[in-house]
Amino acid sequence: MPPRVFLVGTPDEGEATGVVTAIEFGAIALFSVLMQERSSVGELAGRLRQELDRYSPGGKLPSSRALVERFRVSPVTVSRALAQLAAEGLVVTRPGAGAFRAEPRTQAAPVGDTSWQEVALSADAAAELVPRSVDASGVLASLTAPPPGVIEFNGGYLHQSLQPERAMAAALSRASRRPGAWGRPPMEGLPELREWFARSIGGPGGAVSAAEVLITAGGQSALTTALRALAPPGAPVLVESPTYPGMLAIARAAGLRPVPVPVDPDGVRPSLLADAFRATGARVFVCQPLFQNPTGAMLAPERRGEVLRIAHEAGAFVVEDDFVRRLVHEDAGPLPRPLAADDPDGVVVHVCSLTKATSPSFRLSALAARGPVLERLRAIQVVDTFFVPRPLQEAALELVGSPAWPRHLRAISAELKTRRDTMTAALRLDLPELALPHIPSGGYHLWLRLPDGADEAALTSAALRAGVAITPGRPYFSAEPPAGHLRLSFAAVAGVGEITEGVRRLRAACDEVL
Repeated sequence: MPPRVFLVGTPDEGEATGVVTAIEFGAIALFSVLMQERSSVGELAGRLRQELDRYSPGGKLPSSRALVERFRVSPVTVSRALAQLAAEGLVVTRPGAGAFRAEPRTQAAPVGDTSWQEVALSADAAAELVPRSVDASGVLASLTAPPPGVIEFNGGYLHQSLQPERAMAAALSRASRRPGAWGRPPMEGLPELREWFARSIGGPGGAVSAAEVLITAGGQSALTTALRALAPPGAPVLVESPTYPGMLAIARAAGLRPVPVPVDPDGVRPSLLADAFRATGARVFVCQPLFQNPTGAMLAPERRGEVLRIAHEAGAFVVEDDFVRRLVHEDAGPLPRPLAADDPDGVVVHVCSLTKATSPSFRLSALAARGPVLERLRAIQVVDTFFVPRPLQEAALELVGSPAWPRHLRAISAELKTRRDTMTAALRLDLPELALPHIPSGGYHLWLRLPDGADEAALTSAALRAGVAITPGRPYFSAEPPAGHLRLSFAAVAGVGEITEGVRRLRAACDEVL
């Protein structure tokens, strides 16, 4: 049976994505078109940049239509190339008139001396219990786009062909026409959106109420708010080991001390969690009970109550990062409820987001908590960001309330299973020396253990030279790792053809390094 490939939308304005049957190179062709368009913009901007000397300052450039005919590119390519030159200050665009060469800069910007900042930024470090450090390298590993032609096994978001672009555009269009859509929203978020998140977290039984939900600007922002609210600078915070590098970066930037608690295929180990609370006196534990990043582990049913009991006895909060519940695979079966749904005592501060299932730019999430901590979370949220823009909240309501939303979730559920199975089979065939201890039934990545003595950094560099970007395991550990690891994403590529080719390229890199 030929593999399934996603197309961006359907003729219906409300459709999210459609699944069709196609041969493998259909997905690769789509990816090639996108890459070619990006390359064409850069090439056209370079050509126009070289020709600017032909025009005097203020002189008019050829019309967009003339540029389209001359360079045989699309009007979109011309528009983007001119926008790039305008951003560089080389041309000025005037609506209805055209593009003109900009006036030359009269003088160069003065070169200042910023060396004083080294003293200013480190002067207070001696007084800090845990010096703050802002290291974004682990986050950038999944945010930075690889060079053209490199297969993206390090991405943290759905490929453009999997995103519900048409449904999001339709939702945003409808939202912009809602009465009051451009006004100031309630600080906590729109009541209807808070209610929707409350039902999705607590279930139809009302275990979580809308009054216990705050709308936030993406999961990273929600985690930042939670850690700032729950732990003072210098305090220890318990984290899963390995864990999401972005959370480690948040903790360290706030002057917190991450303390690792090992996980296995059944999630965090309760006995070690209890030991860590006793040894450190920590008041916060951050975990991902569902399809943990990076291991893909799911907290076992018999451990769920244990984790809550241990935290409650320690007088501590559990920050539940439920980041990929909507990226469940087709064969997963019924999912366990969030920990927050079984927590009447306010131990859990719950974080969930729409971003992973939609687009990296659809940055909308929720914080759920009960008790006095909710007011502290609300205060920090307001001080940091005031509120999430109302048009985005209105668009989220339109999206999740449309028939396109469940269709989209079903579609990506099937496609992610296909991609996972393709990558798993390719790894077992071509790279049997890379151990795959757990195959998750949700999420978008696999966690591989390298042979003893393997050099992660050298393999990552060799893979990039071979044309595939991978994520090394070291940034996922808050202390010394027990072994070398790799995380491979199967969601950010164009389709199963790229997965097979990417594993082949990784085989070449392993032959060079291992």
